[in-house]
Amino acid sequence: MTRTRTDEQEPTRAGVGAEGEAFAEQYLVARGMQVLARNWRCSTGEIDLVLRDGDEIVVCEVKTRRSRAFGEPIEAITRAKLRRLRRLAGRWLAEHEVSARGVRIDVVALHRDHTDTYSVEHVPGVGQ
Repeated sequence: MTRTRTDEQEPTRAGVGAEGEAFAEQYLVARGMQVLARNWRCSTGEIDLVLRDGDEIVVCEVKTRRSRAFGEPIEAITRAKLRRLRRLAGRWLAEHEVSARGVRIDVVALHRDHTDTYSVEHVPGVGQ
């Protein structure tokens, strides 16, 4: 899939992250998921996307890279990050009245090349 920027400047790190999250959202919605929250924050952290996939709640971490110099985007998901996402998922559920059969953590890892084309790796149920 391709996403074209209208400006000629390279985006900042935060800009790359925001573009990646928007792309990941479109990608997941196109696969039938429903967005419940974007960039949900609390005192202990942030969840990039909260979605419904059938009767499951999906807490999704999005990692976007412009280069492979520091490794693949998926490699940024550490055990500590997974623990934090599990705690955040519990907190999100406690604050929202949502019924679901289960909760899972997904990762969408994106690499954007110089032509603004994304390669996508969607890993459902990370760390289960």
